[in-house]
Amino acid sequence: MQYVYIVVIGLHVMAGVFWAGTTIAVARDPEIKAERFIRPQLGASGMVFLTGLLLWYFFHEGAFGSMEMVLALGIATALIAAGVQGALVASSSRQLAGADAATQTQLRAKMTKGERLAGGLLVITVLCMATARMF
Repeated sequence: MQYVYIVVIGLHVMAGVFWAGTTIAVARDPEIKAERFIRPQLGASGMVFLTGLLLWYFFHEGAFGSMEMVLALGIATALIAAGVQGALVASSSRQLAGADAATQTQLRAKMTKGERLAGGLLVITVLCMATARMF
């Protein structure tokens, strides 16, 4: 059974690092085209949520102490980050295809804003995960 824990934790961490890392990288450099990363980012977020549910079931079922409260805050900020990326970045990237140059500039600015908001939220998520054991 310990192998299952190792695999689930590994998938959770790798998907989370990819999601947060690409989000922060794209947010910092608007020249990186966000539309190239949004689908893998949302896929990684789905993997993070699925493996996170499993980890909660394995290690936190039936308990809701201070550690779980900190983790719940991290979960909430991750959910909001995924929503922001879906609403601002994914929707704008779909509209890019047939847009003129002025509209593309506006859509890219909207995508950058979405990535920056999501990046900030994911930083809070990572801090919650890193510090949860201290509480």
